Amino acid sequence: MLADQISTAIDGAKSVAALDHLAKLVWQGIGADALGDDEAHGLLARLQERRGQARADRQPVGIPPGRPSIFPPRRPQPSPRTAKCLARRRQLAASGPLPPQLAALFTCAELAALMIVRDEVRARGSCSKSIAEIAARAGVGRTTVQNALRLAARLCLVIVQERRRDGQKNLPNVIRIVSREWLAWNATRSRPKGGSSTGFNFMNPTGNEDKRKEGFSRFGVRVGAPAEPAFGRRDGQQRRKAP
Repeated sequence: MLADQISTAIDGAKSVAALDHLAKLVWQGIGADALGDDEAHGLLARLQERRGQARADRQPVGIPPGRPSIFPPRRPQPSPRTAKCLARRRQLAASGPLPPQLAALFTCAELAALMIVRDEVRARGSCSKSIAEIAARAGVGRTTVQNALRLAARLCLVIVQERRRDGQKNLPNVIRIVSREWLAWNATRSRPKGGSSTGFNFMNPTGNEDKRKEGFSRFGVRVGAPAEPAFGRRDGQQRRKAP
């Protein structure tokens, strides 16, 4: 069976790229109805566990001693604590990104980050936003987003696909929701008319018609009344000149 073959391949995989390829096969099996929900959920959980082991066994190549990366170190970013960021993360967390029993496992800031991920998944099927972009939109720090995604992956709520490139800056990870409970919760939540549900107010634009009452402005000009055409009458007749 396909599940047995993928399970054997997971045990023999030694790189993150090989595990990502097996994850694609699992998703293709789900789309072709070759894998059941329980089998797919178990395989995705094993893939996430094997990814952690593969990262621990990986030896960096071409990196100077004492440096974790060939790229310059990133400057530390403090967590934003302005009034707007605090209000934004609280509003996002209160919007219900997760079912109550799952939301109790995360902090308010982590729920705000997961709300951004959920909106991207609902709009595009997966979230390919970078950590910095998710943090900026949620009003939290990078570390908070990373902690939220690590805990969600440990609870088998999401699967994170890495897109590494040798000698180049890695592409943003692709995040997909695999929890059936979370997917069912998202299906019951109504989507706002404006598209994204990130907690902003959606305004209905009014028409361009003039709704002012007839009267006079402060400059003595009459407003609200229909203006008389500059040349000729309304019936199209040409105005005669005075003799």
